[in-house]
Amino acid sequence: MKKVLVFGTFDGVHLGHISFLEQAKKRGDHLAVVIARDSTVKKVKDHSPIKNENERLAEILKTGLVDEAILGKEGNPYLIVRQVSPDIICLGYDQRTYIDGLQDELNKLGLKTEILRMEPFGPEKYHSGIINRARSES
Repeated sequence: MKKVLVFGTFDGVHLGHISFLEQAKKRGDHLAVVIARDSTVKKVKDHSPIKNENERLAEILKTGLVDEAILGKEGNPYLIVRQVSPDIICLGYDQRTYIDGLQDELNKLGLKTEILRMEPFGPEKYHSGIINRARSES
């Protein structure tokens, strides 16, 4: 069984997220999604997510596209990679957080995980930053 892993905040699932999950799901037999903890989002993005981590987890599960959804680990984000032990990690087209050094971390963990970057889907319209900014302005 080929395991695929993706990471994200997923603060309001939109068509861009759906495209990302569909692309990742095609790469293997089991799609695991790591949802960023609220504390991690606050640290990385310098603001809290609109929806809390449990709401975001439930929303991802409701898509019906994932086989497993789990909350990330606080502190060391790479610990979850060891737990899942994926064959492939799929990154969003614009994903930059915790990417530098990812291959080195995989090597330290003894994993031969392939890293793939997925294609964007309407990035000028379906991007959480744009959508959440529009929500807060209305």
